Amino acid sequence: MESPNLEFEYGDTDTLTAELSELYSYTEEPEFALNRDYFEEDFRSHARGRRWIELTVEEQRAYVMRLLDALEVTDRDKRLKVARAILYLAQGVFDECDTEVDVLHWSRHNVFLLYDMGIFTALLELLSMEIDNSQACSSAVRKPAISLADSTELRVLLSIMYLIVETIRVQTEDDRPEWIAAREAFKSELGSPLYNGEPFAMLLFTMVTKFCSMNAPHFPMKKVLLLLWKTILFTLGGFEELQEMKERGRERLNLPPLPEDSIKVVRAMRAASPPASAMELIEQQQQQKRGRRSRRPLVKQDSLDTYNERDPFKNDDARDEEEDPEDADSGIEGEVDPLDRDVIIQPPPPPPPLRPPTERVNFPKGLPWAPKVREKDIEHFLETSRNKFIGFTLGNDTETLVGLPRPIHESVKTLKQVSGEIAASFPLPNGEEEVEETPAEILYLGMLPNLSQYVIALLKLLLAAAPTSKAKTDSINILADVLPEEMPITVLQSMKLGIDVNRHKEIIVKAISALLLLLLKHFKLNHIYQFEIVSQHLVFANCIPLILKFFNQNIMSYISAKNSICVLDFPHCVVHEMPELTAESLEGGDNNQFCWRNLFSCINLLRILNKLTKWKHSRTMMLVVFKSAPILKRALKVKQAMMQLYVLKLLKIQTKYLGRQWRKSNMKTMSAIYQKVRHRLNDDWAYGNDIDARPWDFQAEECALRESIEKFNSRRYDKNKNGDFTPVDNCLQSVLGQRVELPEDFHYSYEMWLEREVFSQPIQWEGLLQNP
Repeated sequence: MESPNLEFEYGDTDTLTAELSELYSYTEEPEFALNRDYFEEDFRSHARGRRWIELTVEEQRAYVMRLLDALEVTDRDKRLKVARAILYLAQGVFDECDTEVDVLHWSRHNVFLLYDMGIFTALLELLSMEIDNSQACSSAVRKPAISLADSTELRVLLSIMYLIVETIRVQTEDDRPEWIAAREAFKSELGSPLYNGEPFAMLLFTMVTKFCSMNAPHFPMKKVLLLLWKTILFTLGGFEELQEMKERGRERLNLPPLPEDSIKVVRAMRAASPPASAMELIEQQQQQKRGRRSRRPLVKQDSLDTYNERDPFKNDDARDEEEDPEDADSGIEGEVDPLDRDVIIQPPPPPPPLRPPTERVNFPKGLPWAPKVREKDIEHFLETSRNKFIGFTLGNDTETLVGLPRPIHESVKTLKQVSGEIAASFPLPNGEEEVEETPAEILYLGMLPNLSQYVIALLKLLLAAAPTSKAKTDSINILADVLPEEMPITVLQSMKLGIDVNRHKEIIVKAISALLLLLLKHFKLNHIYQFEIVSQHLVFANCIPLILKFFNQNIMSYISAKNSICVLDFPHCVVHEMPELTAESLEGGDNNQFCWRNLFSCINLLRILNKLTKWKHSRTMMLVVFKSAPILKRALKVKQAMMQLYVLKLLKIQTKYLGRQWRKSNMKTMSAIYQKVRHRLNDDWAYGNDIDARPWDFQAEECALRESIEKFNSRRYDKNKNGDFTPVDNCLQSVLGQRVELPEDFHYSYEMWLEREVFSQPIQWEGLLQNP
């Protein structure tokens, strides 16, 4: 049966309630009552019979100050009780609330109060102590099985910090002015090198690498990754902030404004129909054999052809294609055509214009994207034209059109009209360059010394959490913070734990995929070489085959997975009476047609894969070598426009390498690419005649890129070494006036050195008078 369109809206995160509920495992559920008990035990003696929500703000502040003082005791158990009481406040004093809305209201009120009283800084010191607790680490390393109990202190501290970061990060309409000011102050604090000379995210990256090097197997990695992702999202900004930063950057550099906002265009797209099933294909073939051709796949494709020219795909092979038995399957792992005629006949409506039409070039209706062209493409086009018509070339000159026919002039004018680039020659900085201290710049500087370790650790965790991974004895154990002390006895307990473990893995994939995508996007905006070094570390750590391995599963099952138990989700579980769980209710899951986090993760991973391979021919060849085409085509079954777009982009960049037979057998996929993916005017993706479609030396391309990256890092960040771009001191006085450190034995051999190097050497003094 054909799956319905998925009503999914992509964004930075899911709803606040969903994001808060994913912080807790279902095995942690008994701890909600524990937090409440510790709070009430202490609060009763302070409040004399009154409830927290009845106190004035001043009284609440006084009590938080008391908790803050109690956090500094040396007794570990007492500290944990106080931390649990603080966690109960951050969770919204749920025992005094009647509805989930009340819980969220008081959670928000309390979080801003806790932040204002300096709780976050106190927690940070405790977290640093726990990270450096060598006794806990060595004890965990020796244990045969690690459970929830081994990470109790860390989980409580990280939960409070996550609630503070996530609650303050999310802006609401009824925020008070002091809350808005607190948000900006907290954002600046987290992104600045205030914590031991580094931004807060660096402490969490250290936890990730320590865990992956097996030195701290008890670290609750899911909570660490969620907090790390939300910290980066808060300090650097989400997709909307990225768009605004792009626009401001283009204005500053006098570049033309962006023709559209990518995410808004994709939201206006319609999903394509999924591939036909095997039965439908067999029936279709039988009908064709009987001579009843029910439809011609390319007959209606003129609706895509807005120039009223012959469609480039409607070639003489159209009839052959219909009769070709390989039309149904290209012969690789059961590939099938992903689009039926509905999509080809009815192109999606164009998105609403984002700027007055006078500012923009008029593009064909029916295609969602403004076409683009690179400066390099214009150069290549002119070089070819000059060779053909004049017989010589002019290098990188894109202005001189002397001797070229009038149509070439018009072509160049059109190409320049849609080119998003302005050719500018930036001189190399003389000496130290001025680097703006943006949050992305500060984070990159902190990550740079151990960047490869961070990337490898994140990919190890992603691999361990991927549903396609088989459990190995030597692989890292990411389930330390989900497994209970006593393993389940009944079938019901086993089912509950099974759902919890799957959900736990899904949340880890969600956090890592979102984190990596944010890092790539922000570093690319900050400086292209920062993006390139992270990309190269990802590629060298086998990120491309890892993502393909992730998609080499039944992706529809993954996206519609029901690994959640709604009645156990926070804040539902702390407000309502707990119904009795049965095997049927656990199997039923929720009523949603898809799992938001899994669809979000899939789109993030596809976007990362696009970023790694775009304009990198050697990496595109990796997609071909790893046989990604059938894996990606299966992902087109998911009826969601954004996911399909990123799959089609990945198929587009490799079509010229897949051969004529593949293109002939997958014409509907080619049509979908033509219809949905942005056009590059000189790109010969559909024919494979391109000069770029030749064997690529992977090592040479990556080594040249690495050399450029190292020069950039050396010039910009290496303060000790004289790089290639350090200006030479030509002043005689300052050179002679410098103090030079000489070895101790220099004065013993000084006379011999003078004799050998100076007196015995013939010097042509008159040579100095001659012009060089």
